[in-house]
Amino acid sequence: MSRGRMREVKGTVIKNSSDKTIMVQTETSSKNRIYNKIVVMKKKFHVHDEKNEAKVGDQIRAIETKPISKSKRWKLVEIVSKGEVL
Repeated sequence: MSRGRMREVKGTVIKNSSDKTIMVQTETSSKNRIYNKIVVMKKKFHVHDEKNEAKVGDQIRAIETKPISKSKRWKLVEIVSKGEVL
């Protein structure tokens, strides 16, 4: 039995202060039809990080999963690239 296709997001870690949870921000751009201006839309997700390995600034890939808590519905798959320490 198949669960269907699970969604996947790629984004930047903006917060990792919680235990086993990181906050990831994704950016998508689209063109406004009326004003012909490129608009960047940002969205934040809570992602489950079991080993606490992602740090702020890292580029990560996450996959949709069953609800883990009130706000977490995503699980860390891999760290694509390490970010710079601020």
